[in-house]
Amino acid sequence: MFTGVTFSHGHPDEFLTAGKFVDFDHPGIQELSRDLKAAALGPEDYARRAFEWVRDKIRHSYDFQDEQVSIRASDTLLNGTGLCYAKANLLAALLRYHQIPTGLCYQRLTDGDGHVVHGLVAIWLRDGWKRQDSRGSTNGTTAEFNLEHEQLAWDADASRGEVDYPWLFAEPPSPVVTALQQAPSISQADLPQALSG
Repeated sequence: MFTGVTFSHGHPDEFLTAGKFVDFDHPGIQELSRDLKAAALGPEDYARRAFEWVRDKIRHSYDFQDEQVSIRASDTLLNGTGLCYAKANLLAALLRYHQIPTGLCYQRLTDGDGHVVHGLVAIWLRDGWKRQDSRGSTNGTTAEFNLEHEQLAWDADASRGEVDYPWLFAEPPSPVVTALQQAPSISQADLPQALSG
């Protein structure tokens, strides 16, 4: 049985449309999506292929010291790099294009002496929301696509003030968007430390 966060709201039909940041109406996203689907054996296999493509082919900005700022799914694809938020937007776009409901969700994790918001997706498969972390593995962590149990890069530890937020978003929330839009470079980004529903 899949064990993970229980979301306080979110009907699957609310997480199928394109948006400003989850912009699967972009030709490049549609082309990649069709290529991935052509090799897939069904929705779950397609979701896994899309997850692994984003995790492995889109470089995490911090890991590769890439200063480009990506927000929209299409920018992330074109730039080939992004933070966890951008990678989640791209994965959501690829999955929604093929009618797999996908919401954006977040954790609050320890970052040095403070906290930072971390971006994930939740995919509606097997009659429930399944969180997946396309950020990629780092510092001994391993993020894998798994519909049986969560394999995220990090588990939130409440004793350290960490949180699994119980909210799903169709588009990234304003603190995430504002932080990225105002950042002249990744190293100068003032990333959000918390979210409110």
